[in-house]
Amino acid sequence: MRVAPRPAVVAAQAAAALVVLLLLLVVVRLPWAGDLGMHAATVQRLRHDLVDPGNPLVDADTPSPYYSPWMLVLGCVARVSGLSVFVVLRLGALTGLGLLVTGVWRYVRTLTGHRAAPPLAVLSLLFLWGTVLFNWSGFYGLNSLALTVSYPSVFALGLAFHLWAWLRRAVERSRAGWGVWLGLGALWAVILLCHQFSGVVASLGAVAAVVAARPGREVWLRLGGGLAVGFGVLALWPYYDFFALFGEGGGLEAVHRPLYDDLVGRYWLGLLGVVALGVRGWRDRWDPLVVFFVLGVVVVTAGGVSGHYSWGRALPAALIPAQLAVAVEVCEAGRRGVRVGWACVLGAALALGAWTQVGAVGYVVKRADLPQAVAEKYRRPWAGYYWLTPWVRYGDVVMAREGRPARQIPAYGAYTVAPGYPDFFLPDEGRRAGAVRRYFAAGTTEEERGEILREYGVRWVVAGVGMRGVGLREVARGPEGQVLYAVVRQVVLRDG
Repeated sequence: MRVAPRPAVVAAQAAAALVVLLLLLVVVRLPWAGDLGMHAATVQRLRHDLVDPGNPLVDADTPSPYYSPWMLVLGCVARVSGLSVFVVLRLGALTGLGLLVTGVWRYVRTLTGHRAAPPLAVLSLLFLWGTVLFNWSGFYGLNSLALTVSYPSVFALGLAFHLWAWLRRAVERSRAGWGVWLGLGALWAVILLCHQFSGVVASLGAVAAVVAARPGREVWLRLGGGLAVGFGVLALWPYYDFFALFGEGGGLEAVHRPLYDDLVGRYWLGLLGVVALGVRGWRDRWDPLVVFFVLGVVVVTAGGVSGHYSWGRALPAALIPAQLAVAVEVCEAGRRGVRVGWACVLGAALALGAWTQVGAVGYVVKRADLPQAVAEKYRRPWAGYYWLTPWVRYGDVVMAREGRPARQIPAYGAYTVAPGYPDFFLPDEGRRAGAVRRYFAAGTTEEERGEILREYGVRWVVAGVGMRGVGLREVARGPEGQVLYAVVRQVVLRDG
């Protein structure tokens, strides 16, 4: 076994530690973007009722796939500790980030014993993307990870790396007992329950690990036992019907169509990893990273061709093995000159990827203190709705427009009339969305607006300056021209 020169190992470890430190500082700030409001709302409901929390966004008694084992743990922490939801989410972010880093370390150690490989793998996973910035839950580029580090997707992906490491050691050691395999099955189910899309990636990686090992009959029997346990956990989870998600119609496809836009711009640096996979495949066509990559490409391509754009969430199943392959190849390539060549190319690619995502530094450093070139790449996160909390109480219903208001307001304990996200388990989702659009439409009469407010028990309206209506009283003004209006009691309680 070759041992990487100590300066190279130290440099790789120092660079990885610096990036992880940056992410730890990001957790302290917890910048708001994307789905943070949904996850905060989920913890809010669970801290108030662990048994029957109801819909996390609207005042309705429906199940939700967001009530996962991990969210249940965070809800218990919030309930027992009395800490605010956002503090609990920070604790969750620290846990998820820790699982991700240690999981990558463990999994890479099953591929190579080189000490430089794990830190290089961390850097490759964060920076070998493209030169077009792309943020999405379950996609772990530095900037995306900075905005989603508290999401269940990060926790689930961290568990996935641990699953793959544990599974590879189990199939290689054919004497692994039944307890190990049953535990693997339970862990697989937990990942799927915590974040279904990351669960697909975890499943593809697990299939690759087993197929590449080409195990004997005894392993297949124990694997079957593990799968039986996993399916049992999925079937018995009480907060939502996991298998009902397979009956979801085309509502998610339009949301995920952008995943197939500008694939070259977003991912072209990962082509270096595809070359590394080619080298590994030349040496061993059953290489686990090669098999993993092929499975990921097949699923993503099938989704694009068939119009099942939600399958694009499996893109990490193609990216992860490519990014890891180049990190391992830098350490394992045959002659020293070849390794140096790989290292130089990887270093240049990592530098370009880091520069593309350097705006993430703005999440921990004030924009005014950033160099101009860096400040230009920084994208300001969303403003919160803390300004509502002196008036809006837990469980109050707020009439708010679609988009950011509906996505953020439930984080503070209130409900909105229509959910800010597609909700497969909410039967009147379309009717609620239509009611919100009618309420804010210019031609809607005051009588019709009043009927909508009464139907949904609305106590507050968030709208722009100058919103007029019978029974509305301005209470407070927030950022970006938003105003909180109270709905007078007579309008809310008046009989039909």
